[in-house]
Amino acid sequence: MHFVYGFCDGSALAAVEEYRRLYPDRRTPSRRVYTRIHQTFRDTGCLPSVAVRSEKEVIGTIDTRQNILHVVQRSPRLSTRRMDSGIRASGMQVWRTLRVEDFYLYHDQTVQHPEPGDDAQLMDFCQWIQAHPELLGVILSTDEASFTREGVNNSRNVHTWSQYNPHETRVTNFQRRFSVNVWCGVVDNRLIGPFVFENNLTGNTCEAFLRNELQGLWEDIPLMVRSQMYFQHDGAPPHYTRHVRDYLN
Repeated sequence: MHFVYGFCDGSALAAVEEYRRLYPDRRTPSRRVYTRIHQTFRDTGCLPSVAVRSEKEVIGTIDTRQNILHVVQRSPRLSTRRMDSGIRASGMQVWRTLRVEDFYLYHDQTVQHPEPGDDAQLMDFCQWIQAHPELLGVILSTDEASFTREGVNNSRNVHTWSQYNPHETRVTNFQRRFSVNVWCGVVDNRLIGPFVFENNLTGNTCEAFLRNELQGLWEDIPLMVRSQMYFQHDGAPPHYTRHVRDYLN
């Protein structure tokens, strides 16, 4: 690495690229490694070497690793910053120990909060379906979703690996936002729709869709299926307005 550094006239960035070209199957060191090797060689006349640790240092490292694993197993939601402050270990040591022991960071998923009585209703529905399996082919499952210009973005999963800061940016249009509501349905392995609402979904637009638009979307569905069809809706407020329920009934 020091030879490559000298070949590139002391340019660490050029040395990184030259080393990657010469040894494509090896892990490419960062620019800091080249400058540290050169500085050590100039100051001491020797290349950096791995120091032999004492038995006391080895035992201390093992104890620290065990403390880290104990803390993680006891408090899996604890941040690494609070871990290193509680057990007197560096943040890098905490991260390295967790990675060696195959610990990974997982984010929570949002789920629907169950209400009292939901279990009994779900059990009744399951028993009803088991007693009438033919109903699976005549239940129209529907849902709506909103789409914006920005799409669905999770900033925690957006990153760029690089040896230097590329100053990546992502353009947004919050001053000129727009949103569209899209309806789609599934019955007996057949896709119905999608249908785009021009405005926000309300009780009036939902009823107008059921009366005027839905008939044209399911023309390919057999008439016998349509005559026995059940509508499955979620708990969106527009589905529960009185005129929508009256029309469905």
